[in-house]
Amino acid sequence: MFIMKQNMPRLIATIISIIVIILPTSVLAGSYNKTYGNATVLEVVSVYDGDTFKANIQGFPAIIGEKISIRIYGIDAPELKNKDSRIRELAQKAKQFTAERLRKGTVITLKNIRRGKYFRIVAEVYIDGVNLGEELIKAGLALPYYGGKKPVWKDYTFSNSAQSLPR
Repeated sequence: MFIMKQNMPRLIATIISIIVIILPTSVLAGSYNKTYGNATVLEVVSVYDGDTFKANIQGFPAIIGEKISIRIYGIDAPELKNKDSRIRELAQKAKQFTAERLRKGTVITLKNIRRGKYFRIVAEVYIDGVNLGEELIKAGLALPYYGGKKPVWKDYTFSNSAQSLPR
């Protein structure tokens, strides 16, 4: 009993530490993975690169539905500002591919909308029922990406075919 009384403050401190560390982490992880349904794009305003564009979203208030940045969930396209000219060239092709698909699409649907960094929406993007992210991967213009450390583009070949992508 005496030992228990001496260790009680230490035990309580340990329990509180565990709660303080684990609870916020689990709450934050849950909010990142939470989805907010689907929406329809009314108009594409601009295309930034292969995996990001701005659009007006049907039925959303102007503050969150006009000229809102949308990142395609599940992929990473090469960056236009990369130092490697081969990666910049691939990035330009990815941007053109995305712009062409969005322009030709009749119905653009955002599925499983998530909240992302930089006040943007992260969502699976479907154009006339076809997943744009999957199309970019198949064309060799994007890599699968679900958060965490981004893929390093220089580690992959530039044949512009799906065979050069990791499995």
